[in-house]
Amino acid sequence: MAGSAKGTRLAPVPGGTRPVSDRAREGLFSSLGARVEGARVLDLFAGTGAMGIEALSRGAGSALFLDSAPQAVSAIEQNLQRTKLGEHASVRRQDVLRALRQGIGSFDLVILDPPYRVPDAYLDAVLAEIAGQGAVTAGAIVAMTRSERSYMPVIPVNWRFERRLSYGDSAVLLFQTS
Repeated sequence: MAGSAKGTRLAPVPGGTRPVSDRAREGLFSSLGARVEGARVLDLFAGTGAMGIEALSRGAGSALFLDSAPQAVSAIEQNLQRTKLGEHASVRRQDVLRALRQGIGSFDLVILDPPYRVPDAYLDAVLAEIAGQGAVTAGAIVAMTRSERSYMPVIPVNWRFERRLSYGDSAVLLFQTS
């Protein structure tokens, strides 16, 4: 963790959750730089909330955390308390695709860290829903973690591939919306 919550120990990772490595998280946020400051962040498949909390710690204006697992929601809430960043955050236990279809607002930075076992078609539907429901502002950044061996998801036509960051078996794909 960097920024205002530097040095805070996060709650243990719930069983069944594959957290992003510290190295990958640090690399992502270093590459985003000043784009995080003041951003409205959407952390999908949030797990422990480490990615969204990192954004808040580095100056994001607000964050919405979504995960369907009760253990993950509990870990996120604990971590927001530990970091004292809960004032600018909200946490929802809900299926990601269902939440997007209901409309959840518009965000400047969207972080997706889906479990590697999420079916490709589901992930494609999530990306299409993000693009189609106005969940992102013009020029927003969408960061998605995948296994290095995963297929490249179907990217909405109005998004531009920005770069790929590789960390062991994980890759972080960065896109910018138009």
